[in-house]
Amino acid sequence: MKRSAIKWLIAIIAILFVVYIGFSIYFRNHYLWHTTVGSVKCGGKTAEFVIDNNKATAQDYFLTITDRNNNNYPLKGSDFDYEYVPKGEEESILDSQNPFTWPASIFKSYTYELGRSVTYNQDKFKSSLNGLEIYSDDYIVAPESAKIQIEGDNFKVVDEVMGCTPIPEEIEALVAEALNNQVTELTLTDDCYVAPEISAKDKCVVDASALIAKYMSATIHYEIDGADVNFTTSQILSMIRVSDKFKVTLDQEPAKAFVQHLASTYNTFGDKRKFKTSKGDTIKVGGGDYGWVIAKAKELQQILDDLKAGQPVKREPIYEQRAIKSGSDDIGKTYIEIDYTNQHLWYYKDGKLKADTPIVSGQLNKQNGSVDGVYKIVYKQKDATLVGEGYSSPVKYFMPFAYNIGIHDASWRQGKFGGQIYKTQGSHGCVNVPPEFVKKLFKMVDVGTPVVAYYREKVELTNNAAKMSNAYSYVEKKVQK
Repeated sequence: MKRSAIKWLIAIIAILFVVYIGFSIYFRNHYLWHTTVGSVKCGGKTAEFVIDNNKATAQDYFLTITDRNNNNYPLKGSDFDYEYVPKGEEESILDSQNPFTWPASIFKSYTYELGRSVTYNQDKFKSSLNGLEIYSDDYIVAPESAKIQIEGDNFKVVDEVMGCTPIPEEIEALVAEALNNQVTELTLTDDCYVAPEISAKDKCVVDASALIAKYMSATIHYEIDGADVNFTTSQILSMIRVSDKFKVTLDQEPAKAFVQHLASTYNTFGDKRKFKTSKGDTIKVGGGDYGWVIAKAKELQQILDDLKAGQPVKREPIYEQRAIKSGSDDIGKTYIEIDYTNQHLWYYKDGKLKADTPIVSGQLNKQNGSVDGVYKIVYKQKDATLVGEGYSSPVKYFMPFAYNIGIHDASWRQGKFGGQIYKTQGSHGCVNVPPEFVKKLFKMVDVGTPVVAYYREKVELTNNAAKMSNAYSYVEKKVQK
C-alpha cells in the first residue's frame, strides 16, 4: 500500500514538473498571464500579436478633436497615411519577463507602457488639420479683456471674453502628440487659444473695482438751510475714468460743473433781493458785496479729498464769504436800512427798531452819490481821519460798509440833517449822521451787520467808489469823444 502511494506521488510530481517546464518554455515566446502592453491585453500572446493589433488599430485610426465650444471635428488617419511602426519594444518587454515565474502570473497583473511609433504624411496631416472649421474666419471669435462698465449710479466688472482664436502651432503640437500615442479623443486646452490680455480676476481689475467702490461710498450731503443738496453716487461715477490698463482717475470737470451749479444756485453776492422797507412797501435792491459766496476752487478740492477718503460726509460748502443767515432771505432781522431818497437811516435788532435818524448822503450832481446795494459793516474805528481828493475830515466814529464809504458823525453840519440837503450840500459819498446818534449806534452795531442802502428813484452812479463797491446804480462813465 505504501509503495503504491509513493509511486502515485512520484508520478504526480513528475507530471507537474513536466507541465511547469512546458509552460516555462511556452512563456519564453509568450507574455505572462494578465499582461497588458499599452492598451492591448496580451497574456499568453506573442509580441507579433501586439504588433499586429497596433497596426490594425492604426489602419482604422480616427481622432475626434473637441474645441472650446464643445464642437467635434474628425481626423481620419487614412487621410494622411497614418501607420504604426514597431520599434522592438514589444520583444524587449517579452524578454524582460521571467518565464519561470508563470505560476505567479495567475494571481498577478503586469502592465507596460509602450513608446509607440507612428508615421504619417506631414503635408497631408497639416492639410487635414488646417481644413478644420476652428481655423475659419467666420468661426473665430477674438478674445476680449475684462472691463469695468459704469452706468448711472452703479458699475460692474464685465468678465473677459475667451473667444476662440486658435494658436496653430500649439494645436498642431497637441494633435501630433495624440497621433503618436494613438489617442482617439482630444480636447483642446486653453494653451491652444489666444488668451485675453486681462482677466476679471487679475489684481489690476480687483484693485480698480475696490477703488471705485471706495469713491462711491464718499457721497456728500450739503447742510444748506432750506435746501436738500447732495453730491450723489451717480455724480461720483460720472467723474471716474478707467484706462485700458485699469488705472482709475478722477475727471474734475463734472465736479467743477457741480460746484458752479452750487455757486450759481446758492451764492447771494450782489443778488437782487426783495426788501420790506420801514415805510411799509417792498422794493427790489441789488448790487453790493453782501451775501454768501462759495469758494469754488477750495470746494472742488474738498470734494476730491472727500472722495479719496471714501466715507459719506455731511458738511457745509466751503464759503469764501458768509452772510448772517442762510437761504434767500440772508439779511435776517438785524440790519441797518438807509433810504437815500428819504434821507433816513434805521437800525433794527432782531426785527425791532432800536435807533433811527435823518442823514445827509453823497451829493449826486457832483458825482459823489452814496453807493446803493446790500453791504455789511466792515469794521468800526474811533477817531479816524477821512482823506479824499481835496479834503481831510477828522471824525470820532467811523463804520465803513463799502469802498471808502461808511457811516460817521458830521459835527460840521451843526445838527442839520435830512430833507434835501444832500442835493446841494451832500457828502463825498459817506453817510453823515448826528454825533450823538453815531455814538449810540457805534456801541450797538456789530461788525458784519448787513447794510441795505437804496434810492427810490432812478439814479446813475459813475464814481470809482460805486464801481469798486458794485453799487446797484453804477453805470460806466461815458467817455467824451
